[in-house]
Amino acid sequence: MQKGNKKRQLRKPQHQPRPGNERKLVPEPVFDYPEKKASNKLRGKIALITGGDSGIGKAVAILFAKEGADIAIAYLNEHTDAKDTASIIRKYNRRCYLIPGDLSNERHCKKVIKKVMQEYKRIDILVNNAALHYENKSLEDLTTRELLKTFSTNIFSYFWLTREALPHMKKNSCIINTASVTAYRGSGGLIDYASSKGAIVSFTRSLSSNLVKKGIRVNGVAPGPIWTPLIASSFPRKKVAVFGSDVPMGRAGEPAEIAPAYLFLASDDASYVTGQFIHPNGGEIING
Repeated sequence: MQKGNKKRQLRKPQHQPRPGNERKLVPEPVFDYPEKKASNKLRGKIALITGGDSGIGKAVAILFAKEGADIAIAYLNEHTDAKDTASIIRKYNRRCYLIPGDLSNERHCKKVIKKVMQEYKRIDILVNNAALHYENKSLEDLTTRELLKTFSTNIFSYFWLTREALPHMKKNSCIINTASVTAYRGSGGLIDYASSKGAIVSFTRSLSSNLVKKGIRVNGVAPGPIWTPLIASSFPRKKVAVFGSDVPMGRAGEPAEIAPAYLFLASDDASYVTGQFIHPNGGEIING
């Protein structure tokens, strides 16, 4: 097993322009386990997933569809990835509605919710997942443009989308926010990203308290290193080749390994869970 993990993490050095293309990753991420049978845990639900065209969002969208949900995906401009994801969802006999556009723009966030309501008439599950990051060696290298873009995408969009979605969410609906292991341990090269993810943790816990009497659960997932297009489009080629090798399991996780955490939080299995985070991170011990 150790040899297999070591071989898996020593991938080909590679880099892509932002935001990255999943098909061009070597190896391609694992986003589904077709052999695993579903249990209809989300039968009849409507789920909006941001950043659902690739990576973790793609795996979550596909798993939710397998479990019976119809899906809306808000994404930037990775149209090929989005269409690939939609085709898989439709093979599971579920609907998939694609909404391209920049989620760092408040007006577009409002438009996303409006379009989902026009298409599906309600929102049962909101997964705030879209994110980006810029690696910088020091705080002095971080530009204001990068800082504002990171926060607008990674946390402001969560506020805007959730605020617009809430009037359409009823009792037993749920919100799931994607944070990161960096929210808990920090990251010297991703100061703005880690800070935005820390804000997501506080947002999740505060919102859960605010909505608990309405019967709307709010939880989050804080992944460790996961093999997605974000990695190949953000880091130098040599760093990409060994990405994830520093965690106890010795490898990056696959999106399909993370998606079940979202399924648990979205399903009735988590009916007594709110304000909490799940930490699929390859064995890092996290306090908080």
